[in-house]
Amino acid sequence: MKNEIGVRKKVMVAMSGGVDSSVAALLLKKQGYEVVGVTMRLWVDLQAELSAGEESRSCCAIDAVTDARSVAGSIGMPHYVFNMRDEFYQNVVCNFTEEYLKGRTPNPCVECNRTIKFSAMLQKAIGLGFDFLATGHYVRCKYDPGVQRFRLYKGFDQKKDQSYMLYTLGQEELSTVLFPLGDKTKSQIRELAQSYDLKVASKTDSQEICFIPDNDYRSFMERSCSGATRPGDIVSMDGEILGRHNGIAYYTVGQRKGLGITSPEPLYVVSIDAKSNRIVVGSDENTQCSGLLAENINFISGDPPRAPLAVDVKVRYKASPVSATIYPPENDTVRVIFEHKQKAVTPGQSAVFYRGDEVIGGGIIKYSL
Repeated sequence: MKNEIGVRKKVMVAMSGGVDSSVAALLLKKQGYEVVGVTMRLWVDLQAELSAGEESRSCCAIDAVTDARSVAGSIGMPHYVFNMRDEFYQNVVCNFTEEYLKGRTPNPCVECNRTIKFSAMLQKAIGLGFDFLATGHYVRCKYDPGVQRFRLYKGFDQKKDQSYMLYTLGQEELSTVLFPLGDKTKSQIRELAQSYDLKVASKTDSQEICFIPDNDYRSFMERSCSGATRPGDIVSMDGEILGRHNGIAYYTVGQRKGLGITSPEPLYVVSIDAKSNRIVVGSDENTQCSGLLAENINFISGDPPRAPLAVDVKVRYKASPVSATIYPPENDTVRVIFEHKQKAVTPGQSAVFYRGDEVIGGGIIKYSL
């Protein structure tokens, strides 16, 4: 199924109840597609949601369905709700808690895109006879006839670019997805929503992890994992015991605050040893590394490099890209060497490879080098 504009092609639009996915549906309807809106029910935690307040509501909020349905009605398209709580819990929430208990810092949005939006939901769309699945992501996809491959690029609005979250997509997914907002800015999207009098035109963007809308990780982990609060030692690089921690799930590499240790120089979390239940701390210099090893690798073209390749790498969603060289995969891992040392490269986060604005691929950081 080619990702090309067609007449009256059927598109399922993933609608979160926010302004981005609402305008994505509007644009596709204006382009002549047969559009149906679908909102996924993924998670409900009324207590956390109410304590978060209106300004921190997530894409899983209780008002998401109401807002999405209202927009669908004003646009003149059907709207349905899919219950995908079980899939979300097993693939995203459980992965999140398990990774923290392993001393890693996961990115649940990457996992949600990989296993829910562009897997389970995409399969539902195809199974129901839709030609495409569309989302409100700020990212661009183009078909290159020269190599007969789809290419994925950063969104035009660099401040809203979400390509980091979508490096797990492959040729099969890209042939059946549409990203109507990729060539637009956030201000243009809000202006479009206002011009068509959409209810969500001024709705604030979701900021936190959708299943932790109040951003209280500690309470969430305490409720979800019996082993989250198992105390242990905080040690120096030489193994000297400097203090105690209340559970490795509450710490991340590069962290400085909240260690509870008196020291003549600032101390940072250098590594987390889940097997020994220890937090290792050191100086700022100790947090810097020359490279990383990434696992669970995906290359969007389907063809991994056969020789060392110069790229730019992002090691966190909000990090700036840095120059590096990636090496051909060995044992399903890729070695990445930075041009200049980087600070607080964190296991569990994603390392995403770029060449200019194009996303080459990426993987999960296994450990720093």
